[in-house]
Amino acid sequence: MITTFSLNFSIKKSKISADGTAPIYIRLTIEKERIEFTTRRSIAVNRWNAKAQKMIGSNEEAKAFNSYLKALEQQVYDAHRQLVLNQQSVTVQILKEKIFGDEETPEIITIMPVFEEHNKKMRALVGKEYAEGTMKRYETSLKHTLDFIKWKYKTMDFEVNKIDYNFVSNYDFYLRSERKCCNNSAVKYLKNFKKVIKICLGNGWLEKDPFLNYKIRITEVIPEYLTKNELKKIAEKHFENERINQVKDVFLFSCYTGLAYVDVQKLRRDEIVIGVDGQKWVFTNRQKTDSSSRIPLLPRALEILKKYENHPKCLNERKLLPVLCNQKMNAYLREVADLCGIKKSFTYHTARHTFATTVTLSNGVPIETVSKMLGHKNLKTTQHYAKILDMKVSEDMRVLKEKLDF
Repeated sequence: MITTFSLNFSIKKSKISADGTAPIYIRLTIEKERIEFTTRRSIAVNRWNAKAQKMIGSNEEAKAFNSYLKALEQQVYDAHRQLVLNQQSVTVQILKEKIFGDEETPEIITIMPVFEEHNKKMRALVGKEYAEGTMKRYETSLKHTLDFIKWKYKTMDFEVNKIDYNFVSNYDFYLRSERKCCNNSAVKYLKNFKKVIKICLGNGWLEKDPFLNYKIRITEVIPEYLTKNELKKIAEKHFENERINQVKDVFLFSCYTGLAYVDVQKLRRDEIVIGVDGQKWVFTNRQKTDSSSRIPLLPRALEILKKYENHPKCLNERKLLPVLCNQKMNAYLREVADLCGIKKSFTYHTARHTFATTVTLSNGVPIETVSKMLGHKNLKTTQHYAKILDMKVSEDMRVLKEKLDF
């Protein structure tokens, strides 16, 4: 016997909430029998297209929302077809129970809303618990996750309970092949995604950790730093272009203090204080980790601060140094390297590495002291620089062995 069957989505304006959103309901009709239940999704009333039965718009939010409804619709049609093929009784209640069980309709949890909610909460804590750079990395990770799902599964979202080892493996491959990520970048994005997966596990939306047997390891990278001679070349060089001189000075300040770009950029006058020795120190918090960093100022660093104390940009912004945007700083630093005859390709962050190696550890400053000044939370991070110096010693001795003939 042929029965008429229809499925529709509609918005329940009678249940509009304080934020202006209303729930979307699914209505099943078989012959004269009808049942209606929530899809567990809500939408702003003015975003719903009643005729097309979907969210208005072509942005990522609309695509994900409509993709969810499409997936739900397909589940219903598949269940109906299976009942008909098996010549079983087909009623709206049986159809609902076939899909959702006899309990209240369970929510279909998909990964993109979970990731978006995570990022929304993180954004509210930027400057308190998270740095802006960390926030940007998670935003990029969210985009990569969505792009991967579209690339691999040809959809705008993916059900959480279907994420498994194979999903993670495919995502890893996508990052390395399609996104051209190096190992460490791919690992960082996977770790961001893993944090979101932990939220799913904690809420019971996922039974097994898809990362359980998946190995991801950071490859140790030897950071670039300037030697004593290279640092001296830059310090003694005067450039005709005053903007380049300014960039050089700010860069050297980081070489003498170990402060990262973002920390120098925000450095204020009240962060220069008199320390226990009666000398001037920098007392600041690293933006990246919010850890305390206390650094006695070397004479060269004090000279640079003195030079710019009346600079218009410093006075207007109440900052200690006239710092350009990171992109421009790095562009000018390439000119500095060329004009000084330095073949290395270095960036502003090279200054921090130079402070750790050439300025401090190479001159006998204990590693514990260096770690404290750099604002590292554990000594293991600082030991990376000590290892670099050991490698330099090894290389120097190898050259010496080749020269000795006795």
